[in-house]
Amino acid sequence: MSISNAIFRLICFWKRHGLMATIRRSGLTAKRALFAGRMVVFYFDLNGREIPATSSSRTLKVKRIDAIAELSGEHLREMIIFWNPKLANRNIRERFERGASLWLIKSEDRLAGYGWTLQGRTIEPYYFPLAEDDVHLFDFHVFHQYRGQGINPYLVRQILGSLATTRGGRAFIDVAEWNVAQLSSLRKTPFRCLGSVRSFGILGHTIVSWNENSVRGMHESVASVDRTLRAAKYE
Repeated sequence: MSISNAIFRLICFWKRHGLMATIRRSGLTAKRALFAGRMVVFYFDLNGREIPATSSSRTLKVKRIDAIAELSGEHLREMIIFWNPKLANRNIRERFERGASLWLIKSEDRLAGYGWTLQGRTIEPYYFPLAEDDVHLFDFHVFHQYRGQGINPYLVRQILGSLATTRGGRAFIDVAEWNVAQLSSLRKTPFRCLGSVRSFGILGHTIVSWNENSVRGMHESVASVDRTLRAAKYE
C-alpha cells in the first residue's frame, strides 16, 4: 500500500469514527507493519474427513453468494462503509469476476460478518501453489457488535461442511501472527496448523521462507506436505 493511499484511508476512518478510534487504529496499523509478512497457515483435508458436528442455531444463518448480482444493496453498503467505499466496491466486484464466493452470516436477519473462498488459486501470490480442488479461505470479518459471540468459528465450520460435500482437496487459511483473536477463533474449528511463514517481494518475485520448526512439524503431521512446499518462490 502506498503512503498516500494509507493516509487517505486514515482520514476516511477519522471522519467516520473520530479521533480516539483513529489513534487506536493507528497503533494497530503500526503493530501490523512491525509484524508484516509473519503469517500462520492452517489446513483442513476436505476429502475423506468428516466435519465435526456443529450445533444448529436458530439465530445464525449462512448464505453463499457467487455473483455480485446476488448481493443486496444493503449488504454491499454494510461491507464497504468502514473504508473507502469506491475502492472496497471495486475489490468486491473484482473478486466475483475472478470466481470467488462470498459467504454471509446473519444473526436474526442482520448481517453479522462474512468471508471469502476461492478454488484452485488465490487472489494474491501465495506461499505455495494450490491444486485444482484446493480452496483458499480469506478476508473474514465480523462486525464489531457481534464479536465475542462465536460468529467466526461458526461461519468457518459451515463453509468447510459445505465444501466437503462438493469437492475433495484441501482448504487453507492464513492469519497474521499478531492477530491473536483470529488465531484463537481458528482453534475452535477443524483447521490444523500447517506452519509459520514469511514472504518477501523482490524484483517482482515473491520469496517464501518457512520457519524451520514449522517445516519439521509439517513433515510429521501432513503426509503429503511435499505437494504444498514445491515452490520456494512465485514467478
